[in-house]
Amino acid sequence: MNKKSPPPTTVTVTVTATPAQFASPLWPKRAVGWQRWFPGIETARHYEWAWLRHDLFAGLVLTTVLVPVGIAYAAAAGVPAITGLYATIFGLLAYALFGPSRLLVLGPDSSLLALILGVVLPLSGGDAQRATALAGMMALVSGALCVLAGVARLGFVTELLSKPIRYGYMNGIALTVLVSQLPALFGFTAEGQGVLHASAGFAEGLWSGRTNAAALALGEATLAVILLLKRSQRVPGVLLAVVGAGVVTGLLDAPTRAGVAVLGSLPQGLPGLSFPLIQQTDIVPVLMGGLAVALVSFADTSVLSRTYAARSGAAADPNQEMVALGAANLAAGLFQGIPVSGSASRTPVAEAITSVDVTSADVLDELDTALNQAGITLCFAEMKDPVKDKLKRFGLFARLGEPRFFATLGEAVNRYVESQSVAWVDWEDRRQSHRGRRSR
Repeated sequence: MNKKSPPPTTVTVTVTATPAQFASPLWPKRAVGWQRWFPGIETARHYEWAWLRHDLFAGLVLTTVLVPVGIAYAAAAGVPAITGLYATIFGLLAYALFGPSRLLVLGPDSSLLALILGVVLPLSGGDAQRATALAGMMALVSGALCVLAGVARLGFVTELLSKPIRYGYMNGIALTVLVSQLPALFGFTAEGQGVLHASAGFAEGLWSGRTNAAALALGEATLAVILLLKRSQRVPGVLLAVVGAGVVTGLLDAPTRAGVAVLGSLPQGLPGLSFPLIQQTDIVPVLMGGLAVALVSFADTSVLSRTYAARSGAAADPNQEMVALGAANLAAGLFQGIPVSGSASRTPVAEAITSVDVTSADVLDELDTALNQAGITLCFAEMKDPVKDKLKRFGLFARLGEPRFFATLGEAVNRYVESQSVAWVDWEDRRQSHRGRRSR
């Protein structure tokens, strides 16, 4: 007598997470003791080599953003441009060890420009070395305050800064940076302090015909490439724009033939460990500036950290975030850098190019293949639309097929029961039937 073969097996997964969570460590135990101060060690312990290829590419693309932005912010803050690069390098190295977030990007930021410039400009007197020392000491002051506050578990303090205040400040800084960089986009310099005077200087330069057509064309082309490829998950628009602009400038000898301004050569090698020395009359302004930097930078960093922690399903740790931010600023200050903060503009770039979603898509594809080989069909229930959109972007939704996706878990079970003619009585119906027999 032949036995009836069992129906094919179907595995239904209820999905309420984002794809990023599939690639994260499967709920690793929280570190205890001294290890809890070094989340980077815990991350390294759970790192998978399959992520390395994507992370190397993401690091390359992100570097093309961090280097010019760090240099530009340093120059705009009134300090030598190379200090922005130093702050980016050593700040990120420190955060990689102490920081709890896997995505957050730190570096010189627009939110700190006015604070640094307000201290450096009146005290340095145009002396580059003194400007570097003042900015470095501000980084040390803010770093020390953040570390002490984090150890004392005062991470809740930044919650006292309301969102309207933070957003108003950020929008004001964004407007200030935009106005200050417009003359550079058009290829000329303009005098003026503040938004109104800088705007007047820019308008005067346009009216007097000082626009450099070659510089403007190069800048517009760079912006066009970045904006056109902004939503692409596979093509690194920022990398192509930066490399392309550099290649065109070099091949056409734009600085000599068209008068396009370039940064020029920078000091080679890395700086040595040094403690910035300031004058006695600088102590009070630097202390006040460092305190302001600590409050603003952690307010911005904590908002970013909480946002991306919520997206990945991780728990935000404001106290450890404050320690990590302090460590990053201490490292930047000791290596001739300037204060750093979490970047609201570069962190989304990191999220867009990081390996998390790409790797999770590969893992899901491999899982489906392995289950198919074992005669098991993988289905999904209660998947959120943003997760579906990511699967569609990577082509997985089309490959898996829409019939594998169900609105509810009950719908998935009912479809399986009907398609396989399985004799099945729902447990609720079974319980009601049992109650009916007892009542008789």
